[in-house]
Amino acid sequence: MAQHPSMSHDLPADFDHHVVPFPTRATAYAHREPAGPSASGPAAGQQGRVRSHTLRQVVVLEVSGRLSEGVEELDRAIQLALAEGPRGVVCDLSNISKGADSVTVAVLATAGRHVRDWPGIPVAVACPDTQVREALRAEPLGRYLMVIASPFSAVSAVLATPTLALACRELAAHPTAPRASREFVTHTLMDWQLDRVIPFASLVVSELVASSSIDAGTNINVSVVWNLESLRLTVRDHGPALPGQRLPLLYLQGRRLTVVAGLSRAFGVLPTADGGKVVWAVLDAPRSRPSPNTHLSARQRQKSLILRDARGLAELH
Repeated sequence: MAQHPSMSHDLPADFDHHVVPFPTRATAYAHREPAGPSASGPAAGQQGRVRSHTLRQVVVLEVSGRLSEGVEELDRAIQLALAEGPRGVVCDLSNISKGADSVTVAVLATAGRHVRDWPGIPVAVACPDTQVREALRAEPLGRYLMVIASPFSAVSAVLATPTLALACRELAAHPTAPRASREFVTHTLMDWQLDRVIPFASLVVSELVASSSIDAGTNINVSVVWNLESLRLTVRDHGPALPGQRLPLLYLQGRRLTVVAGLSRAFGVLPTADGGKVVWAVLDAPRSRPSPNTHLSARQRQKSLILRDARGLAELH
């Protein structure tokens, strides 16, 4: 039996749907080639400016050199880390050259969108420079980040946040995968007393799974996380079907894009270290209030929910 997810500090959320060049909510993350010794990397034949290691399920990203030269590589590393579903991410700026210009700090602050759009995984920035910390907190997206002086304190702060309940299921790339994902999400949300969102979440996960199974041709992993009345659905594959295949900026297209965009608060695509991708969507999911139908069986409750919300789904443009 899945346990109810823990609650943590509340984060403000808005529900705008717009597309801008820099990755943000309601737009897919732009895919870039994985970092490595290639001509498309930071520098051919040279090591990057961001090193990664894991400490108690927290991914620590150590940045060296000038922050202005490594801030984009750092954001890429954050995306790769989030795709693995860690306990949290810490950006260690202890070894950067002293100081950073306002433009660099503003770009660094955009990492806050990962916390805003990807609830449940905290991202901390550890920086000994007081001026950089103050400038980072002053940025609109910087308020979503944990801004702390030392890496040790940052890791401790991340570990102090509540551990969320997570439900996962691995599916084969088969025509029955969308149906299996719907059943998995339905049973999970009923266990978590999130009956109200079942019709919408099952439809969204079905579209995400259909896209992944058709495009990648590999086994896929479906996961569900609930936190702060937000439901995160993720579907991960394990590499493109064809060598050198790239993710389009808007991975979901046509009807699938319409359905996911209409029912989710935020959605996007994250690259993975193995060349695959994680497609995700976040839905508003308040806990269901006690109802007189609690004596009904699970199947009867599911039918009641589908009938009650059928009109809302039918009116989706």
